[in-house]
Amino acid sequence: MSIDDIWSAWLRRGRDGGDARTAARVAVETGRFAAKILDAVELRPGMALLDIGSGEGLMAWAALERCPALRVLLTDVSEPMLRQAEETARHLGVAGQCRFLHRGGDSLSGVEDASLDVVTSRSALAYVADKDAAFREIFRVLKPGGRLSLAEPLFREEAEAVCAMRRELEAAPQPMLELLYRWKAAQYPYSEAAMAASAIASYTERDLLRLAAKAGFGTAHLELHIDIAPTPPRDWGVFCAIAPHPLAPSLRKIMAQSFTPEEAVRLEAFMRPRVEAGQTSSTRRMIYLSAEKPGAG
Repeated sequence: MSIDDIWSAWLRRGRDGGDARTAARVAVETGRFAAKILDAVELRPGMALLDIGSGEGLMAWAALERCPALRVLLTDVSEPMLRQAEETARHLGVAGQCRFLHRGGDSLSGVEDASLDVVTSRSALAYVADKDAAFREIFRVLKPGGRLSLAEPLFREEAEAVCAMRRELEAAPQPMLELLYRWKAAQYPYSEAAMAASAIASYTERDLLRLAAKAGFGTAHLELHIDIAPTPPRDWGVFCAIAPHPLAPSLRKIMAQSFTPEEAVRLEAFMRPRVEAGQTSSTRRMIYLSAEKPGAG
């Protein structure tokens, strides 16, 4: 087993806390994301598809299941994930149709101009600081008439909520709110300046649409999906082991590194009964954007 980086560690353990039931729920959810992304493109035999931030290869394998005669290029900033995807491709018998490149989302060097029919991305461009460059590169490698389809999380409102907590604490001290704030401020930007400097919190859905138009895409469609739902009862240990995104520490790590033992006990006494009784809720914000490069005959 290769040594993990922050990306592979999160995909393998951080997003589900190492819990099999949580991992199963995540698999269903990410499968739905992939299906919606692919619904926005028309895959045909012989096409070339690029998946940016391919991770373990979820999007590539879903695309090949829909259209087995595709050629697929998988890129990722994580070498451990690329190696895992290569192993999976061999296991699935599709390695001959796949190419793997160690690249970030803002540079597709080694990919020829106008060489691809489809570009997909799921939860990858969110972590790219220069999103302008990412859209330019996507536009460059697509053929005229080629399609882009992506799904990216919207974290800005989580960061805005942390900023609101900070302002509330500045107005009046509240001991429990301070603990909650320190927890969330370790996972999301906690000031307007930090939000502006953050790859994950400095954009909205309108920014992605604007960047697509600026890059040259002629037609585009955007959907913002916001889903709020009660969370089922969860094991406290699993809850503490989960990180909301690859750049964030888990609550377990935050309490160990940033809280005194007394503060950790107080936060657990407040949160654990709510978590184990299913008295919390989750909000998922996902941006779906599809666009077409003009110029098809």
